[in-house]
Amino acid sequence: MLIPDFPFPYDDFVRHTDGIGSVPADTFGTEVAIVGGGMAGLIAAYELMKMGLRPVIYESAELGGRMRGKRFGSDGPVADLGGMRFPLSSQTFFHYVDMLGLDTSPFPNPLTPASSSTVVELAGKAHYAQTTGDLPQFFQDMAQAWSDCLEERAHFGEMQAAIADRDFEKIKKIWNDLVPRFDGTSFYGYLESSKAFSELPFEYREAFGQVGFGTGGWDTNYPDSILELLRVVYVDADDHQQRILGGADQVPYGLWRYVPEGIAHWPEGTSLASLHGGSPRGAVAAIARNSDGNRIDITDKWGNTSSYAAVISTCQSWLLSARIDCQEDLFSHKLWMAMERSHYMQASKTFVMVDRPFWKDVDPTTGRDVMSTTLTDRITRGTYLIDDGPDKPAAICLSYTWNDDALKWMPLDPNERVRMMLHSLGQIYPGVDIAAHIVGEPITVSWEADPNFMGAFSDNLPGHYRYQERLYTHFMQSEFPPEHRGIFLAGDDISWTGGWVEGAVTTGLNAVWGVMHQLGGRSPETNPGPGDLFDELKPIRLA
Repeated sequence: MLIPDFPFPYDDFVRHTDGIGSVPADTFGTEVAIVGGGMAGLIAAYELMKMGLRPVIYESAELGGRMRGKRFGSDGPVADLGGMRFPLSSQTFFHYVDMLGLDTSPFPNPLTPASSSTVVELAGKAHYAQTTGDLPQFFQDMAQAWSDCLEERAHFGEMQAAIADRDFEKIKKIWNDLVPRFDGTSFYGYLESSKAFSELPFEYREAFGQVGFGTGGWDTNYPDSILELLRVVYVDADDHQQRILGGADQVPYGLWRYVPEGIAHWPEGTSLASLHGGSPRGAVAAIARNSDGNRIDITDKWGNTSSYAAVISTCQSWLLSARIDCQEDLFSHKLWMAMERSHYMQASKTFVMVDRPFWKDVDPTTGRDVMSTTLTDRITRGTYLIDDGPDKPAAICLSYTWNDDALKWMPLDPNERVRMMLHSLGQIYPGVDIAAHIVGEPITVSWEADPNFMGAFSDNLPGHYRYQERLYTHFMQSEFPPEHRGIFLAGDDISWTGGWVEGAVTTGLNAVWGVMHQLGGRSPETNPGPGDLFDELKPIRLA
């Protein structure tokens, strides 16, 4: 995921044998507050600990943030309520997955080998397919139009080749021309004005929005800036996706417990868990600059205040105004504007456990799987079938929806959600009694209803590039006035790829570089960090 706005090779950076940086010995043990124990916070805490600093994590709910999993019973399957599928191009994230020794397998996305079959149902007509080639010509033409419209103005093939070659100069040349041209263009506007789609009837854009290709429909992103979508498809974030066997939450909890080698200052056997006495501190109530002007105070929900040399805030940026009493002049007015204008998508998932992966049974009449990974224009939208073997209980994600579709589920309790979902799926699979296989209680989430998140992930609207550029570059603070230094923003909503864990990981690393630099540290000359190469790779700044 070499993002064209700032194509810094984070995967090479974290894998380098010389490490990512160090701080002077006289700063060892310095406490750095981490607001939020999601992936950005845990990555930042882990790397700061390795340098010999003392991260202090504050977490209002559960470690892992949106890498949250719930288990059915004590040893049943896992419902990944947040991150559940991770593209292989997320190589910085997979560095830590590999470090923890976790196993992965391909996620059963539609029309992939991991899904033995897929049903695409549109306008009441179901199409059974094992590959894209099994679908009617209408879908082939739609896929070709999508490919053509990416090529005709977005230089898709040329950009993918430059990313594969890590040709930073070419990446920047292509992208810096596209940003001012398309910052004000929505995804739908780009499709509608493309030669490829404008020559086809409206029904092609409608169907593409409903079922799409790869991970499913695209219409929930139609209002977004086309730049958001280009970032995703350039780096194959929508393809070749993996799941973490045993649950995605093993990554954050693994980082929490992991004992690194070659750690500075701290004794052998130190982990984030041991530094915190087994538990992070509670929710943050207030953030303010200390009276001496050089440190930042964090007050927790119980009224306890601690003072820190630096703070990394990884919570969703809205929380700094809506949930936390954050001193206003810690950030510039322009940065506050960028945080307040962040646009968050809603998302809802509902899982049930079933006694076995019955969908692999073959219908004796048709010779087909009795149930398939399903994309539909019905209220369920996307249904995914997840199992770890034929003789084990399995999980069905009955519905994964975003934005308006997610809001339709929000007022309903879990049982009512399942009842309606089974009714919709029953129209597609009239002879299949899904309910007969359900075991135990459903597990569901509506991220927009969670006060610690207020949404699933950020997605920029047309005209928002300037805001994202301010947020992303916040870790470069040498030109800031003193009152704005010392607190660093991180998290996937600060990144160019909201909703992707790679963005959380890489912005966490940006913040680590910022803290290290503030304390007089540096990256090795053999492995320059994101701040060291910033002037060479920095995002274009629009007028």
